[in-house]
Amino acid sequence: MAIRGILFDNDGTLVDTHDLILSSMRHATRQVLERDLPDEVLMAQVGIPLATQMLDFADGDERLCDELLRVYRAHNHAHHDSQVKLFPDVLDGLRDLHAAGLRMGVVTAKLHALAQRGLQITGAWQYLDCLVAPDDCPKAKPDPDPIIMAADLLGLACDECIYLGDSPFDMQAGLAAGCTTVAALWGMFSSDALQSCNPHFACQTFSDFVARVCPESTLPEGNAPA
Repeated sequence: MAIRGILFDNDGTLVDTHDLILSSMRHATRQVLERDLPDEVLMAQVGIPLATQMLDFADGDERLCDELLRVYRAHNHAHHDSQVKLFPDVLDGLRDLHAAGLRMGVVTAKLHALAQRGLQITGAWQYLDCLVAPDDCPKAKPDPDPIIMAADLLGLACDECIYLGDSPFDMQAGLAAGCTTVAALWGMFSSDALQSCNPHFACQTFSDFVARVCPESTLPEGNAPA
């Protein structure tokens, strides 16, 4: 079936928030748990709901989890607007994909309002037709339900959509939903971690992805993130 739509993960795929997320993780765990966790531990589960990550850091203690969430969100929201940015070529790439007639949406583990705010600040929102966040759908990635919901909002079947993401959770969800699932190798997870999930294909940069999907794009291929 022909591809008629594209669904994107947000953080690590469209929006480069690695440093913001890491600094907020460090701040919350230091303040609440009074200890430093390795960065690789702090970032290992980015892509699933924040509450799930924090409950793990709190060893199942719901009171500590709630405090971690409060401190994380206060720090993240305070610094969000000044630090949120798109990866190279994302804005022009979305323009070209939109001009080609593809419907597009975002499926994110971030709460809806903050995800939408970041997409509006960066200019990406103008090209998107839907956004599905954990507060929109009872289940979250790696469950396929939020991707299925987003495809439905676009008026498309999942096999008419590409799903592009940068985490193993994205790969699992996209494949389970029945989308053509593509690994974004410029994001927060290693190529090995993504390739082990057997995506349909992988791209080194967003411009490479656009060239693969939309050959008439004027973007140069291979513009790696600075």
